[in-house]
Amino acid sequence: MPISSCKLVGCHRGANKCDDPLNVMKGIEASVFCLQPSGDSYTRRSTFDSILAGCIPVFFHPGSAYVQYLWHFPNTPSKYSLFISEKDIRNQKVMINETLHRIPKRQVSAMKEELIRLIPRVIYADPRAPRLETVEDAFDIAVEGVLDRLERIRRDMKEGKDPGIAFPELNTTKFDMPGPGRERKLRSFRQHKKE
Repeated sequence: MPISSCKLVGCHRGANKCDDPLNVMKGIEASVFCLQPSGDSYTRRSTFDSILAGCIPVFFHPGSAYVQYLWHFPNTPSKYSLFISEKDIRNQKVMINETLHRIPKRQVSAMKEELIRLIPRVIYADPRAPRLETVEDAFDIAVEGVLDRLERIRRDMKEGKDPGIAFPELNTTKFDMPGPGRERKLRSFRQHKKE
């Protein structure tokens, strides 16, 4: 992938291009892949901006999206995003440009289609606007998830179980998803949360 195919919105060292959301969104909309490195937290607002713009997010740490937004994102991360291990990059086992360049156009198109389906799940609809009753927005999904979790806690307490088991994400190993089996591990983690 030639360097000219990369776009950077200058948001550093006093640059004011980021003060205008249009500049940021134009850069994202004109991109196929949007890199999502961890910042002061694992997740960045840019993750959601890229999804809304149809730009495939490229994550470097599983905590950036895969294990935080279990209610909102699909169980199979490779359908809508790419994961490149930050450890592999640091150890120079992987080159970002080469990895992205090898993604077949057919796969890119399929990922973009999945992003389109994902959009309602990551936005909050205006409650005053007419809504499609068949589409759940981020609020609907979050409320449903909280109610499900409360029901599990109640059920566990009635059965004499520790209600803390309803919070498996407190186990910090959830961020350890190395290697090709990471999607299987993620599905297993998600399944455990539903039980």
